[in-house]
Amino acid sequence: MAEALANILQVQDWGMIQIRADLTRAGDAIAGAAGLALPAQGRITSDGNRSLGWMSPDELLLVLPQAEVAEALAALSDALSTEHALVLDVSDMRAAFRIQGPKALQVLMKLCPADLAAMPEDGLRRTRAAQAACGIWREPGGYVLIGFRSVADYLRGILTGAAAPGTHLEPR
Repeated sequence: MAEALANILQVQDWGMIQIRADLTRAGDAIAGAAGLALPAQGRITSDGNRSLGWMSPDELLLVLPQAEVAEALAALSDALSTEHALVLDVSDMRAAFRIQGPKALQVLMKLCPADLAAMPEDGLRRTRAAQAACGIWREPGGYVLIGFRSVADYLRGILTGAAAPGTHLEPR
């Protein structure tokens, strides 16, 4: 039997914090509280344990171990206490998948209309995987895809299908 094009693994132990604020005014406070440099537009910064991704002109997503969420929420809330800001634990609203292997990009290109091959190493792209809204970034050995938990089964199914041996759809 042929081997899958990539390994698909749903990540269970990540926490995610949505941060909405005026990034020009509050960027230094956010970076200090998150422990990561503020990412440029369409980018993600990471220290291997935490990642801070640019989601929109006034929105960031902090991805970190689930065990660190409460402490990070407190630090961010304190750092932004004088700003008009939102700091929200969205861990239960999101699902994350790792797409690993030398053909991980091919798997994603079957599903996404975005030119992921042109995405920089530190890029974060909001797009769709088939009909589901998602965010995608690179990590060593592959990619991470996040989406709404309400469509996690759908995302798992389409990722697994696109990675299955014998699926010869040409990437977009």
